[in-house]
Amino acid sequence: MTVRPDPTFYASPKIAMEAPAETLAFTLMLSPDFSQPDGLAVVDVDPKSKTYGQILHSVMMPNTGDEFHHFGWNACSSALSPLTGHAFLERRYLIIPGIRSSRIYVIDVKEPLKAKIHKIIEPEEVFEKTGYSRPHTIHCGPEGIYVSTLGGGGEDGTDGPPGIFIMDCQTFEIIGRYEIERGIQDKHYDFWWNLPRDYMVSSEWALPPQFENGIVPEDLLSNKYGHKIHFWDLRGRKNIQTIDLGENHQMALEIRPAHDPVKQYGFVGVVVDTTNLEGAIFTWWRNDDGTFESKKTITIAPQPADAEDLPPLLAGFGAVPALVTDIDLSLDDKYLYVSCWGQGEMHQYDVSDPMNPKLAGKVEIGGIVKKTKHPSGKDFGYGPQMVEISRDGKRVFWTNSLYSTWDDQFYPGERGAAMVVAHVQEGGGLELDPDFYVEFPKGYRSHQIRLEGGDCSTDSFCYPSV
Repeated sequence: MTVRPDPTFYASPKIAMEAPAETLAFTLMLSPDFSQPDGLAVVDVDPKSKTYGQILHSVMMPNTGDEFHHFGWNACSSALSPLTGHAFLERRYLIIPGIRSSRIYVIDVKEPLKAKIHKIIEPEEVFEKTGYSRPHTIHCGPEGIYVSTLGGGGEDGTDGPPGIFIMDCQTFEIIGRYEIERGIQDKHYDFWWNLPRDYMVSSEWALPPQFENGIVPEDLLSNKYGHKIHFWDLRGRKNIQTIDLGENHQMALEIRPAHDPVKQYGFVGVVVDTTNLEGAIFTWWRNDDGTFESKKTITIAPQPADAEDLPPLLAGFGAVPALVTDIDLSLDDKYLYVSCWGQGEMHQYDVSDPMNPKLAGKVEIGGIVKKTKHPSGKDFGYGPQMVEISRDGKRVFWTNSLYSTWDDQFYPGERGAAMVVAHVQEGGGLELDPDFYVEFPKGYRSHQIRLEGGDCSTDSFCYPSV
């Protein structure tokens, strides 16, 4: 506990945008063949530093086979909630779940260059207290840490549906399941909320047998992956509405609500439309009567390709799909960034009008067919994947690995880890920084990024921007 609120807790998105720029980033490293322990890299992102773009410190775990994927803070700006917040917490710990092991690590980063393991929560405790497995997304709520899962009980994670559980934000004890009334929700992926409006939105990817050993083509072509978004009464802990995006819209992944809590809309990315191989973004919104609707507002067409240039999974289609695997929204709610992992492109859309997004910029790097090099001349394996935006909206960071077995299917052969940054141009557009290319240890891949002091997919705000 602190005497005053953590200075990195911001009442509104506008105040967060005016805060000092980040100088460090925290990036997950995973061993795809499980021969080495996964780790956390502390990266210098200060362009004035002599070690710009280098790993300054790393924390390696004592176990193998965790497969780090997504992670988050113990506390963030949501702690300033006037109703249920814990304003005197510190943004001090990173909560890192192993998606494959169901083990959770709590890392103390109060001194980032001396970051260390604070606590390890073994999978047996997760199973016993929640009945869930495969923890995935971490969100710091006003009164605790919310953790989404991809698996239910049993060895293959299909004994009951996955869901969300809550951890104590000071002791890191697992408290229990979130859901009181689940409704028809039977798969899970991402979730986020509008705290003052008291609702949450969640999405769907797949059950463990559909993702752990790679994509199951038969399930994809028969539309058996997730294609719904669920709306919840946040405090009532019950599902109040479900929207089916259409069974052809396979794998509804990241949920990105507007940051300004006055606004009642947001976005969700869809990996692929099985009728035409398009990637898609849907805008969802809340009506005056409290009901929700959605509309497809962005489509990204597949690009023609020769069969010999494609992995076996795609060769029969003669095209490479965008494969929309991550999206992120700037704090001013102006730009939505879309990772087109298959095509090797990062798109920037002006979503000032959320119902009519406009393509404002694009960077090509990596890709199944293009294999575009970084401006430094170095190879960028795979494609743009996990994306993170600085609070001021001027820098966009991303890494390149999706999930170990999926990497191997779409990009056969080891491609190496990478992390890059693009600078946002005045009025829109992106330009890759030729001097920033993080070299990770051999045998590792890189996944999600968290920025010092918070970023655009971490914090949720309780007060309007004025």
